[in-house]
Amino acid sequence: LVTYEVSIKELGFGPAPFCIGDALMYADGKPIVEITNLSLRMSGLTREKLNEIWTTGERRDVSPPVVTATTRANTPSPSSPVVTATPTGGLTSRHSPVAYPSARIMAYSNGKPSEAFGEPYRIFDSDRIIARLPGPPYQFLDCITKVTGEPFVLKAGASCEALYDVPPDAWYFAANRCPLMPFSILLEIALQPCGWLAAYCGSALTSPVDLSFRNLGGKATQFLAITPDIGRLTTNVKMTSVSSSVGMIIQHYTMLVTCERGKVYEGTTYFGFFAKEALENQVGMPNAEVPYLTSPDISLTNFEFGYLPHNPPFPDSQMRMIDEIEGYLPKGGKHRLGQIQGRIKVDPNAWFFQAHFYQDPVWPGSLGLESFLQLLKFVAWKKFGNPPENGWQTVAMNRVHTWTYRGQVLPKDSTVTVVLEVTEEDSEKRRLTADGFLIVDGRIIYQMVGFTLE
Repeated sequence: LVTYEVSIKELGFGPAPFCIGDALMYADGKPIVEITNLSLRMSGLTREKLNEIWTTGERRDVSPPVVTATTRANTPSPSSPVVTATPTGGLTSRHSPVAYPSARIMAYSNGKPSEAFGEPYRIFDSDRIIARLPGPPYQFLDCITKVTGEPFVLKAGASCEALYDVPPDAWYFAANRCPLMPFSILLEIALQPCGWLAAYCGSALTSPVDLSFRNLGGKATQFLAITPDIGRLTTNVKMTSVSSSVGMIIQHYTMLVTCERGKVYEGTTYFGFFAKEALENQVGMPNAEVPYLTSPDISLTNFEFGYLPHNPPFPDSQMRMIDEIEGYLPKGGKHRLGQIQGRIKVDPNAWFFQAHFYQDPVWPGSLGLESFLQLLKFVAWKKFGNPPENGWQTVAMNRVHTWTYRGQVLPKDSTVTVVLEVTEEDSEKRRLTADGFLIVDGRIIYQMVGFTLE
């Protein structure tokens, strides 16, 4: 006779119902198998929908949930299995070199790093501060299913595979006010596995002082629009080079996001580990030629100003990254296709400072790019009117875009200003291409090239 005993340790309902527990398997009353930190998550369901099912016994307008169950021992083991449960409840097992479930991802982002990676990281549980992954609601990494390379060995060649199940009712679809994933979320889905892999390789262990992890730039292309029914996204990243100098570590990665329909997003990116002093002394891009609208050679004929609209199709308050339109010139810029400048006050209590990062709050660079794209939406609105019902696609498909970061926005900063020039316009496809800069309190810190809307 085989029997099982399960003890639930944690139960939650957002962003998808989940439970975490320990299990014992008995054979004729003798315990023979112990499983710790077994987790199960039901993507595509909410607490309200579950209550309806439990109350009525019926499911109305609910797509079949994706149920995933994973387990890892407390110490990484190359032979540990990944266990998945199908929506019908049948269990299948497949072996991966290593698997890190959601509980260990959360331990890295907001808990004890030793529970995420093991004993070498115990010093960061209380005595030191480690670079973290973003936490909810800005965490878009459910689990790591595969990894190559030795843990705590920092060298090129390491890689990992990460999964993210897109909830059909995710907050960012509502915040974007259209059934299209905001570009900032897609970028985080691609970049967050790089941050996890950097930690797996022991980057923080190479320095006697605490380091912060910052994206420095990248170049990529989007191939598929992401709608609420996209399902599971798989991200594969590889660390292609590592270099260290005067206390800094620079790491380069390739990244590829796919789904059942094919390739979604592909490109390269690079990150840096920096001591706090180095970040505080960043000067940005002092030699950049920013086309400010306040330049004396700008004609103010047909000059428009005001506020980014609050109503649809513009984003709601949670995703709103531009407030004031300081000026819009429909025929401005070097190409005479349009020029715009906007700004927003830095709110030290903004939700994203709580999520990005624990113990090291900083404005996400991806949301800085979102502010640029929101200005581009304003230009498209002026040129083409309201978008179709499915909204503006940012970025356009099959168009290369490049970003560069050379500074950060902190809660203590005052004002973020974004300057944008339209470089190409395709009226038939209703597509715009633009370049621009992001400035915080006079410091030029981001540059965007070839970003698109259609």
